[in-house]
Amino acid sequence: MTIKHVFDHLGRSVAVPFPPKRIVSLCPSLTETLFALGVGERVVGRTQFCIHPAEALADVVRVGGTKQVKDDVLASLAPDLIIAEKEENPKEMVERLAESYPVYVTDVETYEDALYMIRDLGKVVGARGEAKQITSEIEAGFAELAYVDGVRAAYFIWQNPYMVAGDHTYIHSLLSRCGFVNVFAEAEGRYPTVTEEEIRAAAPDYLFLSSEPFPFTEKHQEELAARFPDSTVVLVDGEMFSWYGSRMIAAADYLRKLVGEV
Repeated sequence: MTIKHVFDHLGRSVAVPFPPKRIVSLCPSLTETLFALGVGERVVGRTQFCIHPAEALADVVRVGGTKQVKDDVLASLAPDLIIAEKEENPKEMVERLAESYPVYVTDVETYEDALYMIRDLGKVVGARGEAKQITSEIEAGFAELAYVDGVRAAYFIWQNPYMVAGDHTYIHSLLSRCGFVNVFAEAEGRYPTVTEEEIRAAAPDYLFLSSEPFPFTEKHQEELAARFPDSTVVLVDGEMFSWYGSRMIAAADYLRKLVGEV
């Protein structure tokens, strides 16, 4: 068995059996990306929120959620690599798991970070060629994006209280890449809580209501349109805005259509 020492996105040295044959993924978008890289048959565990690709994941064992895993289930799988994500998985949990297993942590806040992550993931699991193909397709798709110059937007991820995407988030990066001005980029925190008064004062042209983690619906769209008549309220697919990885191939087309309707 060959042991490969790699540095993850937190600068941690991780000793990984190469190529890893029993992988557990603790982040939905990374799980989907592993299958896109062609190593899905080596994924033995995933979280309950890892739902794509649905058919392929049907027989993959659930180890818990992104914030808490079942240690006994994880132990029964004997993983030789755990893939985690800084934003999705708590530091304390990652550090505890790292005492028993090789844990590779990614850290994605921007479009560029996401491409870097795909390439690095390809190296770690032995799928460099597939990673290069995926990133090339993503780059080609995003190169065709239209650009809205200075349209002001707020991206909602939660209700009661209202929470929005701030700076230093992948969502903010995609908004900026399309030309939108994130009206809460200067707010404190990556996902700040905002009041109705703050929303009105920010004067967004568009309110984007995400399908996740809070499942905004047409009912919420109507309610917010009544409360903020000076803004256009739009329901958006949260996976296209927040699932970095292979999902970005589809996201490029989705964003191109969305920008075209603004």
